[in-house]
Amino acid sequence: MAAVLAAIVFTLTMPRPAGAQDAGEDEAKVAKGQTTYAERCSHCHGFNMINSGAVVPDLRRFPDDKDRFFNTVKQGKNNRMPPWSDILNDDDIGAVWAYVSSQRKP
Repeated sequence: MAAVLAAIVFTLTMPRPAGAQDAGEDEAKVAKGQTTYAERCSHCHGFNMINSGAVVPDLRRFPDDKDRFFNTVKQGKNNRMPPWSDILNDDDIGAVWAYVSSQRKP
């Protein structure tokens, strides 16, 4: 019994690898991004990033450059996409990036 208790204490006090800690944080960020996407982006880019073939890009293929994504969301694009910098902060945009990136198709 003491050996089992010692093993449990040892396991609980061991530092987790960075990837293990980040996995939960990443999942939470993706979930937040999915919610923000549904509220703010899906009107034009479609539910689950599947659009009707309009002039908006297929976001499942778009996220190739995080800086470009942030800039486009903040500043807008070609008078077709409005700027969101007054509504979404960097954390919100980062969460949307995490969600969109998690859905990426080659």
